[in-house]
Amino acid sequence: MSVSVLAAWEQRLKWIAFALGIASTICIVQGWHLASMVLGLPFCLIWVACGWLRTEPQLKYVNILFSALYVYGIARYMVQQG
Repeated sequence: MSVSVLAAWEQRLKWIAFALGIASTICIVQGWHLASMVLGLPFCLIWVACGWLRTEPQLKYVNILFSALYVYGIARYMVQQG
């Protein structure tokens, strides 16, 4: 995805991330850990993209770290369940 396309979609992506964040929080409160990780991963990836768009290094690196942790958590869950 090019930067110009990303810039055109930035506000929509932020609203999607907002909805994913709320849904992920509800999943945490309900104890639905896998759902929380599955919803949290795209949340982080959207903010990684927005961080790159605005060159905000703290935003992108924190979200890259969280994305890696979500991928690890989802993979660990799948291995333990299978």
